[in-house]
Amino acid sequence: MMRRGLLVVSMAACSCGLIVAADSPPLVHHGVVEASLDDVWAAFTTTAGLKAWMVPHADIELKIGGKMRTHYDKNGTLGDDNSIENTILSYDPKRMLSIKATKAPKNFPFHKSIERMWSVIYFEPVGAKRTKVTVVGLGYGDDEESQKLRRHFEVGNPYTLKKLQQHFTAK
Repeated sequence: MMRRGLLVVSMAACSCGLIVAADSPPLVHHGVVEASLDDVWAAFTTTAGLKAWMVPHADIELKIGGKMRTHYDKNGTLGDDNSIENTILSYDPKRMLSIKATKAPKNFPFHKSIERMWSVIYFEPVGAKRTKVTVVGLGYGDDEESQKLRRHFEVGNPYTLKKLQQHFTAK
């Protein structure tokens, strides 16, 4: 009985924390990829997959607390000042991956706001060789910097989904 009560309290505390952290509505983008769920999942959760379509330099350790490190500059090096590091918050294999930026590039203009936001990526088969990908950004505040960060991802997330779609249609 005591454990059940703790679980309910913990769930309520988590819910309250999410409501407080997410001042603005979630930012949601969808795309359908002409590829199997297995292939799309691998594109997001393996080093080879990330390098194939997203960035020239990447590595990922798919585990809770694992790191997804990327670098968009082909002349850069993972771990330098312009690398991006995300921490894996949770995942449900071939269904959901949640990440939080824990190191932004040195010149990224929204360092304060990115500390509060995280992303959840959902994967849903819509046929044998089609997968719907939904990217949900959470934790945006109502302050000016956070709204600028939101606008950054309003453009960036659709671009990323388009690159993923192009990767699979180019094959």
